[in-house]
Amino acid sequence: MTSRKTDAGIKDVHANAKVLSEALPYMRRFAGESFVIKYGGHAMGEEHLAQLFARDVVLLKQVGINPIVVHGGGPQINSMLKRLAVQSNFIDGLRVTDQETVDVVEMVLSGSINKQLVTAINGQGGFAIGLSGKDGNLIKARKLKRTKKDIDTNVEQIIDLGFVGEPSEINPHILDFFAESDIIPVIAPIGVGEKGETFNINADTAAGAVAGAVGAARMLMLTDVAGVLDKDGKLISELTLGEARKLIKDGTISGGMIPKVETCMQAVEGGVEAAVIVDGRVEHAILLEIFTEKGAGTLIKRG
Repeated sequence: MTSRKTDAGIKDVHANAKVLSEALPYMRRFAGESFVIKYGGHAMGEEHLAQLFARDVVLLKQVGINPIVVHGGGPQINSMLKRLAVQSNFIDGLRVTDQETVDVVEMVLSGSINKQLVTAINGQGGFAIGLSGKDGNLIKARKLKRTKKDIDTNVEQIIDLGFVGEPSEINPHILDFFAESDIIPVIAPIGVGEKGETFNINADTAAGAVAGAVGAARMLMLTDVAGVLDKDGKLISELTLGEARKLIKDGTISGGMIPKVETCMQAVEGGVEAAVIVDGRVEHAILLEIFTEKGAGTLIKRG
């Protein structure tokens, strides 16, 4: 008669039990809390990672956490614009979003991407419902204003980006309702203006605004980097708001990481307990961050 478990198998079981034991205090601590997860980047584009993400979101709901997913979709938007032969103009790297372009953006974000993610979560045993910021006036928006200094005259000039917006008001009522149910909301970052116009909102910005409005315990930003790195390229596991400001000032935090860190800082200043930048390319990155002592990314807190 053969043994039910090999020595290697027993070690694996013990390792799994240790992981579950380590996770239990965090499950208790965060039960009933809301977590806003910004989903995008490489994790969204790879089917295997997308399915693991969906499973992890369902697990959060099962252990009593209220996950709220806000997703991006830049590459998919670019692909559709190209397919439809819609020309995109850029000013200093920012897309000018005219009426034709914003119609495509809304179609892709609120349509195909949103429903793919909803389907993935439901396929893993969850109960997800897709929304855009228009639904229930969830995300009211205003036109995003950007300026550029003229090199010759040194005068600030207003840049017109068209239907690019920023949140002006979040209505969390519908999300409060979902928190008391089995529903997992999946939000496309489309906002509605005062006159009913459609605004395309940066997904990071939308996630931060939603997290602040619901008083989330965590905002998790899934990116294509490990988190904030020091000048030696090593991951910084935790930062206070003051420390983050210093790293921006001295150039340690630079380039595309600056707006992500600033969004996290704004969320914390707006009432979120802590915000985390985490590598979405790592399998189960969300669970590693939430349910282990070391975490998996860079956590930013008030201090």
